[in-house]
Amino acid sequence: MPTRILAIETSCDETAAAVIDDGRYIRSNVVASQTDLHRRYGGVFPEMASRAHIEAIAPVIDSAMADAQASWDSLSAVAVTKGPGLPGSLVVGVNAAKGICLARDLPLIGVNHLEGHIYSHWLEPSTNAAPEASFVHRLLHSASPFPLLVLIVSGGHTELVLMRDHGQYQLLGHTVDDAVGEAFDKVARLLDLGYPGGPAIQKAAQTGNPQRFKFSRPRVSLGAKTVRATSDEYMFSFSGAKTHALRLVQDHGGADGRHAAHIPVNDIAASFQDAVTDWLVEKTARAADAFDVKAVLVGGGVSANKLLREKMAARFGTAVSFPPMALCTDNAAMIGAAGYYAFMRGVRDDLTMDVVPDLKLG
Repeated sequence: MPTRILAIETSCDETAAAVIDDGRYIRSNVVASQTDLHRRYGGVFPEMASRAHIEAIAPVIDSAMADAQASWDSLSAVAVTKGPGLPGSLVVGVNAAKGICLARDLPLIGVNHLEGHIYSHWLEPSTNAAPEASFVHRLLHSASPFPLLVLIVSGGHTELVLMRDHGQYQLLGHTVDDAVGEAFDKVARLLDLGYPGGPAIQKAAQTGNPQRFKFSRPRVSLGAKTVRATSDEYMFSFSGAKTHALRLVQDHGGADGRHAAHIPVNDIAASFQDAVTDWLVEKTARAADAFDVKAVLVGGGVSANKLLREKMAARFGTAVSFPPMALCTDNAAMIGAAGYYAFMRGVRDDLTMDVVPDLKLG
């Protein structure tokens, strides 16, 4: 019998549930997206997100169990995101998981959302989808796959993490201001490209000139100390690039909404995307060399960006891994994979477990 995990994810604006076998095989992965609900606001409206989770959570869990053709008796445990994320959203998922564990006498496993993005690289669609050359196959069958370097890039996070073993993490660097996904959203709003910003900027950039505007390398402030991003610090900053994009819009008559037709939207989008992806690759490469890692894992919503994937592949070749597109954004399958490895390490939480909106990794 497989070790079967029912996983629940409600950290932000996706209500998700999945059934995962042995931390690897996706039996079901159901996601109810709130993108259309929040698009009118240009970002996630927390109170509305919580209400939508309450409405969707039971149907989503039922669908995940039905799609997997799984009985409640076949489950080994329930894994749920306990943080980081929006407090109201997290509470919906955690309470649902607690209710199931109480009713079915199942172990409860609280999972760090960021760890879920890491373990999205361990997942495969089915038992028949494991070609010998696949990254996950090499990872699982390597005598010593660690250390690994993880770049997490999403709407709420930009972090470089050294993974020394399962459950063993060292935070090397993070953003000191906007997360990269947040910067994409804000620049897309400036350019009137819509929400979510990452896909919108990528689409606009396809017909833009990435060399037209030069985004200067950011200065990273670390308390009283300010260092150039070319130092050995693995820190990120994107607020300067966002401000530069605003000034470009203003320079072309867009400050007060007039002469919007003269704004070189596609060129600004292409230049912004080119600069930001360069900075991500540069910092990742520096850390990979310094810690002599076996491979680089890139996860989170921004890992779906085509240019970022191309630049990472050019730098790291076969030593870089990206999740399948469906697993880049928030989903419960990745929580199930992370929950499995925690379960195998003996991690168990009780029904007093609370959400931790600012939960750290490691």
